[in-house]
Amino acid sequence: MHEHKRLGRGLELAELAERLRAGDIGLEFLTGELQGHHDPGGIVFTVLAALSGMEREYIRDKTLDGHESARVRGKNIGGATVTDPAMLSMALHLRDQGQSLRDIAAQLLITQGKKKGKRPSPATVMRMLRDHDEHATAAETNEIEPAR
Repeated sequence: MHEHKRLGRGLELAELAERLRAGDIGLEFLTGELQGHHDPGGIVFTVLAALSGMEREYIRDKTLDGHESARVRGKNIGGATVTDPAMLSMALHLRDQGQSLRDIAAQLLITQGKKKGKRPSPATVMRMLRDHDEHATAAETNEIEPAR
């Protein structure tokens, strides 16, 4: 193995150690801080599994912190918007006719941005319709004043 970072993560590492042990196969790291021969059933594998889990959580936390920081600064996370009012109107009309998300997506066309001329995914159509429905519901509940 060239370096321990290429070996695997958590559960993968435990399964690999078991297969190596069953085949009476040793492991040698050619580079890195763990350079040398190691027993797949030994403490090194246990520590590597624990460290890889911690590293994964650390990366996840830093990513989420970065997303939150971007949101606070008003930055949009994700790709550019591909929907527009005309697309929403057509999607609502097709949904009212009982068509599936896949069928609706196949009939719509992106009219702006680098995906211009392509079809939106069913997930994009679902998100667009869901956002519309949530805004419509919020608008309805805000229009009605509670009785006093």
